[in-house]
Amino acid sequence: MGKIVTPLLMVTYAILSGCVAALVWRGGSDGGTAMAAFIGTLGVCVAFHAYATQKMAEIRITKDIDLVRDAHRLMVDAIDSTQKDMIELADRVQNQRTSRSEELTSEVRMLEDLVKKLGESIEDRLNEWKSAPAVVVPLHGTPAQNAREAQALALIETIREALTQNRVDLYLQPVVSLPQRKTIFYESFSRLRDASGRVLMPAEYLNVADAEGLVPSIDNLLLFRCVQIVRRLAKQDRRIGIFCNISLTSLRDEVFFPQFLEFLSENKDLAGALIFELGQDAFASRGSVEGRNMAKLADLGFRFSIDKVMTIDFDLQDLHRSDVRYVKIGAGLLLAQLLEVEGKPALKFLKDIHAGDYAGLLARYGIEVIAEKVESEKQVVDILDIEIGYAQGHLFGEPRAIKEQVLAETAPPAGFVKSTMPQLRRRA
Repeated sequence: MGKIVTPLLMVTYAILSGCVAALVWRGGSDGGTAMAAFIGTLGVCVAFHAYATQKMAEIRITKDIDLVRDAHRLMVDAIDSTQKDMIELADRVQNQRTSRSEELTSEVRMLEDLVKKLGESIEDRLNEWKSAPAVVVPLHGTPAQNAREAQALALIETIREALTQNRVDLYLQPVVSLPQRKTIFYESFSRLRDASGRVLMPAEYLNVADAEGLVPSIDNLLLFRCVQIVRRLAKQDRRIGIFCNISLTSLRDEVFFPQFLEFLSENKDLAGALIFELGQDAFASRGSVEGRNMAKLADLGFRFSIDKVMTIDFDLQDLHRSDVRYVKIGAGLLLAQLLEVEGKPALKFLKDIHAGDYAGLLARYGIEVIAEKVESEKQVVDILDIEIGYAQGHLFGEPRAIKEQVLAETAPPAGFVKSTMPQLRRRA
């Protein structure tokens, strides 16, 4: 339609110009004047047509721009609405995950409490048995007359069988760097299995094993496997250290420790990857024998870590002298020490320093702080606020058993454990 309108208008302009020229000629003017009137009128019409066309085009463009702007506003509003919905969805997912994580943490705590109570129950029963009148256990297999002693002996026999028949599993839990959450270390744990395959937690057997002198054998096996795991990781070019628990009983045992020291002397190239760990109470109660033997390990290049921390007011000079390079502090305990002093976080026992300087204070003595038992993302944020560089806990990974294939490859040679295992003591 637009193609027809323009020619029609041009014809109309020509007719109108002809009419004007005719009127001029009839008015008595000559032919030249009439022709000039024709051309002038036609020019005015064409100019008017061009002007009107341009204005209409501008009006259309303005309307198009307004439509685009309206569409853009609608799109922006839709994007904002979608973004808000996505943020709300992410918040709901995060809240659900946090809620689920807290529920799982609560369940894990309940299980740990149950295991602890079970261990305390076993210890109480053992103490009752020790205080009961002595009963001789016949050597020819006649049923014991004292049920409590029979239960204790059965548990001891289970521990011995687990050791001699290689039913000791190695569990590893990651220790990560913050904020990257990259695995830097592992903590090792030993778990015993009875003949039926049931896993025995340390709270169930450690007290009985310690009373029978079996803890060095457990430490010996744990050490051997940690060495093998470190070497296996080294072949993969993974520079990861392992925290290996050691007891005061093992450090002062006259039979076990020389063999322990000899084995480590043969593997002192792993000194940078093996860190021996003691509880805070155990470290504080160490005697001269244990102190000398720790110094012998330090002379080989091995270092120590303190866990089971009850107070973070350390004797830093003592830790440094004893070659302690790591302290593991429960996240709950560490964050509970924070105070607000003049609007800044401080520590209850060091109110004159900022809480963020605590890790730096220990670092001046060559000691790194590891926040353990981290169970929520909120704790991670609070830990980062006080500049703690390492963390451990169920949030980053639970203790997991190494694969059976790896377990078989790390099995000790025959007689390795038996060499430190005492004979079953005859009670009388």
